[in-house]
Amino acid sequence: MKATVLVGGVGGARFLQGVRHLLGPTPFPAGEDEPAAAQSDSSITAIVNVGDDAWMHGVRICPDLDTCMYTLGDGIDTERGWGRRDESWNAKAELAAYGADPDWFGLGDRDLATHLIRTQMLDAGYRLSDVTAALCKRWQPGVRLIPATDDRHETHVVVTREDDGAKVAIHFQEWWVRHRARIPTHGFAQVGSEEATPAPGVAEAIADADIVLLAPSNPVVSIGAIISVPGVRAALRTTSAPVVGVSPVIGGAPLRGMADECLSVIGVETTAEAVGAHLGARSGTGILDGWLVAPDDTADIPGVATASVPLLMTDPATTAEIVRAACRLVGVDPA
Repeated sequence: MKATVLVGGVGGARFLQGVRHLLGPTPFPAGEDEPAAAQSDSSITAIVNVGDDAWMHGVRICPDLDTCMYTLGDGIDTERGWGRRDESWNAKAELAAYGADPDWFGLGDRDLATHLIRTQMLDAGYRLSDVTAALCKRWQPGVRLIPATDDRHETHVVVTREDDGAKVAIHFQEWWVRHRARIPTHGFAQVGSEEATPAPGVAEAIADADIVLLAPSNPVVSIGAIISVPGVRAALRTTSAPVVGVSPVIGGAPLRGMADECLSVIGVETTAEAVGAHLGARSGTGILDGWLVAPDDTADIPGVATASVPLLMTDPATTAEIVRAACRLVGVDPA
């Protein structure tokens, strides 16, 4: 079975743990001088949001790619849900002592090493997808991680500037981390999207899948940012595989993070039904064939099969049952 998963952030990484638990790990491709890994009847490809990516202090930071890589490679700080376990913050303290901006974004020392390697490889001419594969060789995530695009596709946010009331665009990280999404906000835009194309393997992973899953990630700035890469929506609408999403909203509140703040900006209610309707049915102009919601939620979305199952991802085994339910909803046997 081939499963392709669109993911972003902490929720997406935890969902991937469940997919891997159910289907088994995808062997890491062997190098030229290495023995081939044991073959598996299943494969998992994760198409990861890069809208959160940013350049800070001279290094390229890919928060969602790294969160997936660290989580699946057992290096994540489980309490924070992001960054490295047993982290230290000496570089951050020294940067602050120099008065370096931005001072609101934390770079841990262990995490910084990943960004340095990534930046060196990008500067040497490697594509982000190639760099990601090289980094994953260390972490062995058991899932093929691919950035949605190798090109610039940053999420920026249109806000009201405090000093003069003008509308300006700031990077998503500044809006999310520095302002905690609590300033007057008018919309989102993907900078660089006009020139962006799907990374190598993205369209193929969607076309060749037995099922495509949308993780319970932020529907606006994670799943939405992936879908906004030119060519991805078309691939989702034309694949022969069923596309099933998992609601990131339970009982009118997001599972994690500030998805409600993002939804309010685009005029979508924070309900499972409203988010599913926003993504829409493939029989219409949307991308969904199936939609999972929590037991206390309802969703009546014309053209979309729905089911209610427990959606709390307490551990990989429990999350695997969510994945199993998503498969069965559209008649796919995960075995």
